[in-house]
Amino acid sequence: MTKSSSLGQRRTGAAGSAEGDRLRLKLVTGGVLLALALAVVVLRLQRLDELPPGLNRDEGIDGALALQVLQGEHAMFFPVDQGREPSAIYALALSTVLFGRTLLAMHLPTALGSAGLVFAVFWLGKVLFGRGEGGRPTSWRGLLIGGVGAGMMAVSVSQTIIGRTSYNKVTHMPLLLVLAFALLWQGWRERSWWRIVLAGICTGLLPYTYIPARFTPFLFLLIGLSFLLPAGSFSKDRVRSELPWAAGFIGVTALVAAPILLHFALHPEHFLMRSREVWLLRGDQGDAFGSFLGNVWDHLLVFGIRGDPNWRHNFAGQSMLRPWEAIFFWLGAGVALWRWKRPAYRLLLLWLGVLLLPAMLSRDDILPHFLRMMGATPVVYLLAAVGLCEGLQFLWERRNSLRLPAMQAVGQMGNRAAVGLGLALGGLILIQGVFTYRTYFQTWANLPVVYEANETEWAELARTLNAQPPDAEVVYLLPYTISEHFSFQYLYEGTTPVDVISASVPYLPQELESALGAMGNPETVKFVDWANDRVSGDSLAEQHVVVLLGKYGRYEGAEAHGSFLIHTFAELASDRPWTIYEHLEPRTVDYDGGISLHGLALGQGAEQLVTEDPLSLGADRALWLALRWQTAPELAVDYSISLRLHDSEGGRVYQKDAVLLNSRHHRTGRWAEEEPVDTVFYLDIPADLAPGDYALRLIVYDSATLSPTVELGVWEPEVALAQVRLGDGG
Repeated sequence: MTKSSSLGQRRTGAAGSAEGDRLRLKLVTGGVLLALALAVVVLRLQRLDELPPGLNRDEGIDGALALQVLQGEHAMFFPVDQGREPSAIYALALSTVLFGRTLLAMHLPTALGSAGLVFAVFWLGKVLFGRGEGGRPTSWRGLLIGGVGAGMMAVSVSQTIIGRTSYNKVTHMPLLLVLAFALLWQGWRERSWWRIVLAGICTGLLPYTYIPARFTPFLFLLIGLSFLLPAGSFSKDRVRSELPWAAGFIGVTALVAAPILLHFALHPEHFLMRSREVWLLRGDQGDAFGSFLGNVWDHLLVFGIRGDPNWRHNFAGQSMLRPWEAIFFWLGAGVALWRWKRPAYRLLLLWLGVLLLPAMLSRDDILPHFLRMMGATPVVYLLAAVGLCEGLQFLWERRNSLRLPAMQAVGQMGNRAAVGLGLALGGLILIQGVFTYRTYFQTWANLPVVYEANETEWAELARTLNAQPPDAEVVYLLPYTISEHFSFQYLYEGTTPVDVISASVPYLPQELESALGAMGNPETVKFVDWANDRVSGDSLAEQHVVVLLGKYGRYEGAEAHGSFLIHTFAELASDRPWTIYEHLEPRTVDYDGGISLHGLALGQGAEQLVTEDPLSLGADRALWLALRWQTAPELAVDYSISLRLHDSEGGRVYQKDAVLLNSRHHRTGRWAEEEPVDTVFYLDIPADLAPGDYALRLIVYDSATLSPTVELGVWEPEVALAQVRLGDGG
């Protein structure tokens, strides 16, 4: 055989080997993409019309604004509830057109953004680590880091929960950021204008998504400057060569972002509308630096110790990373610090530091806060994948020197070892995916706390009322803490009038009468009585509505619907003023603490009882009690009351305590000078209390110190209000 023929065979063999390697790379890449697709379909897209089971009020605001958009009310920024960026609103509007006013329409944009983020992280990992120093291909390394990082994100419990909510801006922001860097990185390296333009478009869309996106210009600036200062030296030639590409990217970004930036320039008060509320370093926040350090610590703990305690964002306060992931994350972070001069590692470090700031610089009652750190989440999983890759490479390179029989055996297996390693990693992520599936669909979804956190009662109510036939002579009244609930507003599609009432006793009669008058004094009123008092925020108001509607109309019964009852009332009177009580009995008690009692009324249902005689109660032992108060000028004490029932021997057998509040829910220290204030309370006397005579007594005390105030001239804290005679409770 000649020398030339031998050389040709070697070249042919090398070409065949390279071709085989490319084929294997494509097959493995296809397998990874298929596995990721399966994971996101099962964990992100399955049963979106059922889970989460409802919409909280904050999510509902976006839905209500989407309905406004569909009615032609377009805006670049929505100054509602501390401000709303437009991307979430318009995405929900499109989804509503396609799927109607449903839970699916609300959840789908977020789920698609979360699913897309998984694939974008896979691509970014391949782009950043698919080439080593000097530009040499390291495709398998990029595939490993991208695949493992995306896989861990796909099967994460917290990312699954967040990725199925209606907070689509939270998933769209990191998705656009990852796409921007992947396109920019690849476009810059390959001198591809179309990729640079697409990167600019993705970056320009960021201000339309979520407030933390406002930190991204600092990230792009820092990473850009780091390229201009290699090894501490500034190169003018380097600047000139890169300037056209930078100008093109910045120009496209500015062009796309111009509409919302112009809006903020014309309405600067909108730019900081939400930030002012959550900014940690406000001057009125006390030790801001100490709070910042506490925030930093709380958000560092998410990497392996504990996580967001909000059930809408997480499960049982679990850390963002599982223990094995956390170990590799910290290893990856250490490797990135060690190799910070390499662009890919430097990008990950800068990205992590800058995009954790929105969470660390925000104040919140619940920390850590996964939503505000979503911009950093892609890097978290990529760093964990880097740590895993570096750990495996360390063991591989030292397989002989470590003298571990298992490692030496793996080294002799070659390609089969690589296949086995890939299957092992895939199996580990698969097992974690199974646990995540069980955690979300079988445990999280069935917890009462999740039902409450998602305000599921409102979704159930909307479904119930949507199924009712339209009736122009009927109105529904829904009690809530304020006068509107946006989730119900989005989900309710019926034509029967509905009014959400924010009612507080004792001004409820006037509010209720006014609401019904504004609705044309309908013939029939259906009132929703929540089984969970948390929904309305005031169970007393609910009870009083039932009492008042029964007092001034004809009660026609109630229908049970699981989490609520619907009471029906007909022939409501509109020819006389509505009141809880007919009159207040005069009773004056002056206390030494600057507060006075000036009257009371006691009753059951619509009937007012006379307190001069013993109150005879049979099976129905529920009482309402109205008290009229007046405070001295400049009173600085917040008072509470204690209503107590004593038996014939003086022993206390029942007690109800409550804070004194006026119609604006202000405590006594904020009441207007000498303004009469009526308060109403319900007494649910236990049915098992033995029949006999009891004394109802009142104590007024300082809410802070629990010290009672005493009646002037008597100098005793207890005041007798009435005698109560209990009959047979059966």
